[in-house]
Amino acid sequence: MNLVSPLDKVKGIGAKTGEQFDLAGIHTVGDLIEFLPRNYEDFSHVTTIAGIKPGKATIKAHCEKIATRPVRRGLRITTATLTDDTGKLQAVWFNQPYRETQLKSGEDFYFSGEFEFNYNRYQLTNPSAEMVKDMPVQTDRILPVYRSIKGLKTTLVRKILAELRPLITMLPETLPADIIKSEKLMSRSDAVLAMHFPETMAEVQSARERLGFEELFQLLLASQLNRQENAKLTGWTIPFEQPVVADFVKRLPFALTGAQRRAAWEIIQDMERKTPMNRLLQGDVGSGKTVVAGLVACQVAHFGFQTAIMAPTEILASQHAETLSKLLQPLGITVGLLTGSVKGMARKTLYEQIANGSVQVVVGTHALIQETVKFHKLGFVVIDEQHRFGVKQRQLLLDKSEFMPHMLAMTATPIPRSLALTVYGELDISILNELPTGRKPIATKIWSPNSRAQLYEKVDAEITAGRQAYVICSLIEDNPENDIKSVQAEYVKLQNSIFKHRRIGLLHGKLKPADKDEVMQKFSRGEFDILVSTTVVEVGVDVPNATVIVIENADRFGLSQLHQLRGRVGRSVHQSYCYLINSISAKPSQRLREIEKSNDGFYLAEVDLKLRGPGEIYGRAQHGALNLQIATLADTKLIARAQKRAKVFAESGQNMLQYKQLATQVQYYQRLTTLN
Repeated sequence: MNLVSPLDKVKGIGAKTGEQFDLAGIHTVGDLIEFLPRNYEDFSHVTTIAGIKPGKATIKAHCEKIATRPVRRGLRITTATLTDDTGKLQAVWFNQPYRETQLKSGEDFYFSGEFEFNYNRYQLTNPSAEMVKDMPVQTDRILPVYRSIKGLKTTLVRKILAELRPLITMLPETLPADIIKSEKLMSRSDAVLAMHFPETMAEVQSARERLGFEELFQLLLASQLNRQENAKLTGWTIPFEQPVVADFVKRLPFALTGAQRRAAWEIIQDMERKTPMNRLLQGDVGSGKTVVAGLVACQVAHFGFQTAIMAPTEILASQHAETLSKLLQPLGITVGLLTGSVKGMARKTLYEQIANGSVQVVVGTHALIQETVKFHKLGFVVIDEQHRFGVKQRQLLLDKSEFMPHMLAMTATPIPRSLALTVYGELDISILNELPTGRKPIATKIWSPNSRAQLYEKVDAEITAGRQAYVICSLIEDNPENDIKSVQAEYVKLQNSIFKHRRIGLLHGKLKPADKDEVMQKFSRGEFDILVSTTVVEVGVDVPNATVIVIENADRFGLSQLHQLRGRVGRSVHQSYCYLINSISAKPSQRLREIEKSNDGFYLAEVDLKLRGPGEIYGRAQHGALNLQIATLADTKLIARAQKRAKVFAESGQNMLQYKQLATQVQYYQRLTTLN
C-alpha cells in the first residue's frame, strides 16, 4: 500500500464507509493522511463532579435526563443533568439537538467543556461528549477532532487512521535537511504522526510548527521564484517626463496627498526600467487610487502608449471612465469605455479607435479581454479589485501587447503585511494611507435592535437635509429558520411603514446585471432617497450625496467587510454616519467596538486576520485555493522565518525536484498567484 492507493484497500473500509470518505473528498490513502485534525479534546485530566472547579473541565458521567426546547427563531437549547458517584451537574448545548439522541443511551461519557456561571447557576457549556468505550486504551487521552465534511464522523476517521499508522512513520521528507536542522523542526513523518496520535499538547504544538512552516515555505518560495521569472522579462521603457506630470498635477481641482505623490513616483520609477512593473496599489476606500492611475496614464500617453483599465463591474468601469475623462481630456488624451452595454456601431467604432491608437486610455470590464479587441501599442495595464479576476483573465489582458506591459493591480481592501508577503509576495507594494483633504472621518455607532425608532429619526433627518441613505441586509429572501434581516422583507417594511413618504430602491445579487446598473444609476442621480441592498454595493460605488449607511446584523460580518461597506459613505465634504445594528440586544462584542472606534482600514484588517482568518480579506474562493491547513497568516514570526529560508533556497539554485511533493505544491502556488 502507498499514498496513492485507493481507500478501499484499507482494512475496515467497505462500500458504505468508502462512500462517506468519497463524499468528503477523501479518495486515497494520502488524502486521509493529509486530512489533519481541526482541534483536540484533552481527556487526560478527569475530575469528579464533586471536585469540579470553574474553567475548562473534563468529567466522566452519564446522562440522567435531557430535553431540547426552542428559545427564539433560529435558537434551540438542549439541557441535561449529568451524574457520577459524587454528584450531579447541569450541561447546556446551543443549537445541538442531536445531543439528545446521542446521550439517551445511558452509557458513560467523557464530557469536556467550560464550567462557568451562567443564567444564575454553574453549568458545563457546550461540552464535547466521547463514549468511554470508544476511547483508546492508552492512558494519554488527547483525542483529535476532524472536520465533519458531509457528515463524516471523527470516530470513523480515527479508526481508519489507526490502520495507517505504520505507513505514516515512513512518510518521505519534503524539506531540505539543512532547513530542518537550522530551524530545529520535527521530521515530516514525526509531525504527521503527532498530529493524528498525540501524546501531549506540547507535541502537537511542535508538529503544528513544523507543518505550518512547510506550508508557508512553499507559498513564499513560489513568490520568490515568480519574482526571479519576472526579472528575466523585457518590457517597454517609459521615461519620466517631469513637465507632463507637473501639468497634470497643476490642473487638478485638489491637492494630491503625500501618499498619492509617493505611490505615483514609485510607479514612474518602475516604468523607467527594462523589466515590466509588477506592483500592487492598495488604498483605503476613497484614498484616490484612480487619480494615481490617471497621472501615470497621462505620462504613458505622452510617449505614444495606451493604457487599459479593467474593472469587475460595469458601474465601476463607468465611474473610472467618467473620472479619467475629466482629468485627461483637457490634456488632449481620449478615454474610451468598453462594457457589455456598448453595442452595434458604437462598439465597432471603439474597436477601430483602440486598434489605430486614437483612444489612448480604454476602461472596461471583461469585454477588454475578448479576441476582437486589438490594441495599437499597449504599455500599461491596470487591474482594479484584482482579486475579483482569475489568473487566466489577467493573463489574457497582458497578452494583448507585443512586449509585456507594465502592470498595476489595485485594491480597496487594505491587506495586512503578513498576507501581502505570502499571497502577493512577487509584487512590489504601494500604500495609500491618507484621505484627501476635506474628508471627515465617518462617525460610527453601534445600535441595539430595540432602538430602531430613534435611529430611523436620524436617518430621516439626513434625507430631509437633502442627503441619501443605504440600508444593508445580508440575505435576499426571508428564511423562517434565520433571524438575519432579509433585504426583500426590509424593503417592503420600510416602504409600507417607517419611510412610506420616501423613495426607496432595492438592489441584490439576483438581479440581472443591467437591472443592477439601472438601480445604482438611479440612486446616483438622486432618484431614490434610500437604497435597501445586500453587500453588492460593497466595492467602488461612488455616490457623494449618500451620507448614512445602516447595516443590519452587523455582528455577522467581518471587520474588513464592514469597513468596505462603511466606505460607501463619507465620499464628500458632508459629515457621514455608519450605524451598526446588532442581531440581539446584548452587549456588543469587542470586535464591533473596534470598528466603532477606528476608521483605519489597515488596523481593522490586521484585527480581522487575527480573529477570522484570511478569508475575510483575501476573498473566500482565493483563500480556499491556498490549501493552508495548519499555518495561520497572522503568525508573523513563523512567516518571517519561512521567508528568510525561501529567499536563501531560491537564490542558492538548489534542485527542488529532489523533493517531489515540495516541487508539486510550489508549482501549484506559482500558477495560482502569478500575475504574469
